[in-house]
Amino acid sequence: MSQLDTREKAETAIRRLQACYEALQGSLGQVLIGQATVVKLVATGLFSGGHMLIIGVPGLAKTLIVKTLAHCLGWEFRRIQFTPDVMPADITGTEILQSEEGTHRRSLVFRKGPLFANLILADEINRTPPKTQAALLEAMQELSITVGGVTYPLTPPFVVVATQNPIEQEGTYPLPEAQLDRFLLSIHVDYPTRDEERAIAARPLRIVLPSMSPLAERAEFLDFIRVIDDAPVPPHVLEYAVSLVSASRPKSDAATDFVRRYVAWGAGPRATQHLVTASKASALLEGRPSPEPQDVRDLALPVLRHRIIPNYNALGEGLDAGRIVEHLLEAVRPGGKS
Repeated sequence: MSQLDTREKAETAIRRLQACYEALQGSLGQVLIGQATVVKLVATGLFSGGHMLIIGVPGLAKTLIVKTLAHCLGWEFRRIQFTPDVMPADITGTEILQSEEGTHRRSLVFRKGPLFANLILADEINRTPPKTQAALLEAMQELSITVGGVTYPLTPPFVVVATQNPIEQEGTYPLPEAQLDRFLLSIHVDYPTRDEERAIAARPLRIVLPSMSPLAERAEFLDFIRVIDDAPVPPHVLEYAVSLVSASRPKSDAATDFVRRYVAWGAGPRATQHLVTASKASALLEGRPSPEPQDVRDLALPVLRHRIIPNYNALGEGLDAGRIVEHLLEAVRPGGKS
């Protein structure tokens, strides 16, 4: 294929990407009231092929967002309600002893679990024990599942959207840093405005999702992911993303006194990759061919806040990772100016 044909194919995919994004906004708008920022972030993660962690108190439509998303996409969708008694085999699948018809032979047959789908809703992920979280970790990172020494590949696209309740801590198992690092975005859902809540209150309690045609074939979504991966990044934008992430590490020469005082561990190189990828996706969704420093700034909070670990000084003074990211955005400016 010539360079011209490749460019035309990419331009066509970009136009389709933008059209699908507009259609997705319209479809979600039929069900959700407000939450425009959340919808944009979910779309950014989806079209990037990245996993997302949605955090919010009960009743903010976290689960409804994902269920509506699955309804719009037409992908194979599974919801896993995590509880303390969920075991790895409950989500990956298990080998069962099965008899062959007409004979007395018995053999082990693998029965697939709910992770063999395209879109996974991991509801209240922090309620399941570490052993089960580790099984999910392999699927998220390796796009495969290992059972009984045999590795089974998962069919792309494969996106995990996990929800978490920040209030209840009893009976929960905090996600390990290694698993948190696999999430492209950490999306915090806030309370609606007064007008939005009035509109929500006027709706019936039981919402029936409207009939929707799939926005695009699954193969086309893989094209979208490739287009985002191949999008060019200006050197100054790349440099800004690297400067922002490296400044989060207390042992880095770029760290400020604030970071050295309040941060135990900063974000790693995967955070830089995710920040650049999310910035590319955000730019393309808005019809721009490449990201700008403002895209990096807009995505810094959802990309970094679940990767920065505050120390005891920060916890004692009531400073969380979000406040540390805000400091980084104030201290590190595009062009290397502090």
